Amino acid sequence: MKQGVFIRFLLVGLPLGLFLLGIGSMIRTHLNDGAQPVDPNEAVRLEAAALKRRPVSREDLANSLEVLATRIGERHLGKPEALESAAFWLESTLGGGNIGYSVERHVFEAGGKEVRNLIAELPGRKHRSEIVVVGAHYDTVPGSPGANDNGSGVAALVALARAFAGDPQGRTVRFVAFVNEEPPHFQTETMGSLVYAKRCQARGETIAAMLCLDTVGCYFDTEGSQRIPEGLEGGGFPTVGNFLAFVGDENSRYHVDSAKAAFAAASSIPAVGGVFPETVPGVGWSDHWSFWQTGYPAVMVTDTAPYRYPHYHLPGDTPDQVDLEKLEDATRGFEAVVRVWANP
Repeated sequence: MKQGVFIRFLLVGLPLGLFLLGIGSMIRTHLNDGAQPVDPNEAVRLEAAALKRRPVSREDLANSLEVLATRIGERHLGKPEALESAAFWLESTLGGGNIGYSVERHVFEAGGKEVRNLIAELPGRKHRSEIVVVGAHYDTVPGSPGANDNGSGVAALVALARAFAGDPQGRTVRFVAFVNEEPPHFQTETMGSLVYAKRCQARGETIAAMLCLDTVGCYFDTEGSQRIPEGLEGGGFPTVGNFLAFVGDENSRYHVDSAKAAFAAASSIPAVGGVFPETVPGVGWSDHWSFWQTGYPAVMVTDTAPYRYPHYHLPGDTPDQVDLEKLEDATRGFEAVVRVWANP
C-alpha cells in the first residue's frame, strides 16, 4: 500500500512540482529583468550623463568627421597608430569625461596585434536583458580617409549616443564601434563585429535587434545617379540616389518594416529596401552580416556605397563629399528607429 502511494506521488507530485518550479523561474526572471543594477553608481552616472545630453546636430556630426577623416585619416592595422587614435578618440568622446558612458573595451587579437570594439551601454528600465545594438565600424580600407565609409556611420553613432545620454529606454541600448570590418578581415574570424556577435551568443544574451550604420552620407537628386545591384534589375529599384536602403534577411523582416516606418516618420529622406538574398552583391557587406551568422535579427542602413558613391574606397572619400544636411536628417531618423525598437 505504501509503495502504491509513493508511486502515485512520483506520477503526480513530481511533474506538478517541476511545473511550479518552471513557473516560478519564469516569474523570477520577469521580475529580475527590471531589477536593480549590479553597478551601485549607475543612477549617479546616468544623472551626470543626462547633463551632457543634446539633440542630434550638424555641428557635432561635422566635428566627428573632421577628427576621423582629416586629423586621423586612414585607420586600419596597417597603420596601427591611426587605428589606436580613432579608438582612443571614441573612448574618450563616449566616456565619462564627455558624453558620460562607461565604455567597455572588447579586446581581441588580430594579425598578432590587440584591437578592440568599444561598447557604450545605456541600461534598460523594464526589459534590461533585452538589448538593441546600434553599430558602426570605425576602420577604413588602406588608402582612404574614410569620411563616408564609415566616418558618416560613426559620426551618427556618436550623435545618437549623445542624444540618448542618461535617458534609459525600455530595453538596454548598446552603442558599439566595431573594428576590422574592412578587408582583409571582412567576413573572417577577425572581423570585429563577428567576434562581438559570437561573444553575445556564447553569453546567451538576447539581442532584440541590431541596427548597422554604414556609409550613410552621399545623396544625389539626378536621374541615373543610382546604379542597380545585380539581381535587382527590373524590380523597381530607384535610379535616383536620394534615398537610404534598409536591408535585412528573412529573420529580420519585421525589423526592416518597423525601421522603415519609424525612419519615414522622422526624416525627409526616402526609405527603401526590404529582405534580400545574400547572393545580391552588397546585401551582406557590413557588420549586420555578423549578427545574421549568429541568428540575431539585424538591419543595415546604407546609401548603397559603390552603387552611388564615386569615392568609395578611394583617397577622395573626404569630409567635403559628405552631405551634412542629409546626414543630420538621416541621424534623426535613426534616432526614431532606436526609440521604437527600444520601447516595445
